[in-house]
Amino acid sequence: MYIKSNKSSKGNVAFKKLSIYIFLLVLSFSSLSANAQCAMCRAALTSEGNATQAAAVNDGIVYLMVIPYILVAGIGYAIYRMKKNKSS
Repeated sequence: MYIKSNKSSKGNVAFKKLSIYIFLLVLSFSSLSANAQCAMCRAALTSEGNATQAAAVNDGIVYLMVIPYILVAGIGYAIYRMKKNKSS
């Protein structure tokens, strides 16, 4: 039976972690362009040259995007407070 030494296994684990970090770094800087828009929004925005309607659609998208972030931040803060009170 062959037993690996601790030094080589630690180096192997460090190499795996480094390769994962490099992969995630490269993945975060690369992007694929996507033209995703619902059919109704696209039809409403391309049919007329109305800038106020386009601004309203963009404001709606931002509104819908902000709510999940606020919820996640609130849950994260609540967990932080629970852990801080528990450790005290």
